Amino acid sequence: MGLIGTGPWATATHAPALAAHPDAELSGVWGRRPEAAAALAAAHGATAYEDVDALFAASDAVAFAVPPDVQAPLAARAARAGCHLLLDKPVATDAAAARSLAAETESAGVASVVFFTLRFAPPMADWLAERAAEGPWFTGRADWYGSFFAADGTGAFDSPWRASKGGLWDVGPHALAVLTAVLGEITSVTAAPGPADTVHLVLRHAGGASSTATLTLRAPERATGVTLEFRGARGTVSPQAFGETGWGDSGDAFRSAVSALVAAARDGRPHACDVRFGARVTEILATAEEQVRAREDGEQRNRTTPQAP
Repeated sequence: MGLIGTGPWATATHAPALAAHPDAELSGVWGRRPEAAAALAAAHGATAYEDVDALFAASDAVAFAVPPDVQAPLAARAARAGCHLLLDKPVATDAAAARSLAAETESAGVASVVFFTLRFAPPMADWLAERAAEGPWFTGRADWYGSFFAADGTGAFDSPWRASKGGLWDVGPHALAVLTAVLGEITSVTAAPGPADTVHLVLRHAGGASSTATLTLRAPERATGVTLEFRGARGTVSPQAFGETGWGDSGDAFRSAVSALVAAARDGRPHACDVRFGARVTEILATAEEQVRAREDGEQRNRTTPQAP
């Protein structure tokens, strides 16, 4: 497996997990900064590639740790080269680009897995599977109140794409992934803006259930936290302590995702979190973004239009 990217996630999670995985070998590293790729590859006894197509040619599969709109065209290129794909979420921030990537992947006949962290983190993955087996559920809720950005616009997660796209696109995929795991396919979304980058979603699911999500990266520090719950005939359930049965160790989750891709490549059975699911998540988020923008534009027009006496 080759690795695309040299940033914090690639360095702390992807490269160590690939280098240590019993069913995978880190075949090489490519990044937009050759010196960073060389340093990361050397740290794990791998080869640094200056030509991304050469890395594809040397790999059976490729893992991505780059911004979504850099990822999509590179992943399509890797699929055409016959590489299985381990993608980051969201797969793209443009619905057409996500659909195109899914089509390229299907046409190439390669396996794909999208790393929705909570669908692979061992404690949470088990918890979600148990809740799905207990259904049907009446409603669900997934709220992500993050405070990733300091008041001056800097912070540990202050990458340009996160700053531009906000909580809808960064933590929104996590919310949609866990709600879908228990309540089933999302068939419609209604979105409304809140303060700063906050977005409120109301979702309908194929089985008749509904759910809500609140998403932000700019909550006040004392207001941060994650809530996940499902309500139905069995009562109301949620992880007792999200930190204990939630994220877990990101390295463990990524190793599970690598194993899932290896299994999908070997047996040919699509994984539930494949690129088609990733594209559907992008479509839902893009629809929500359009609705938020339309509401904000309408509110702005109402504020600037003189009112009749």
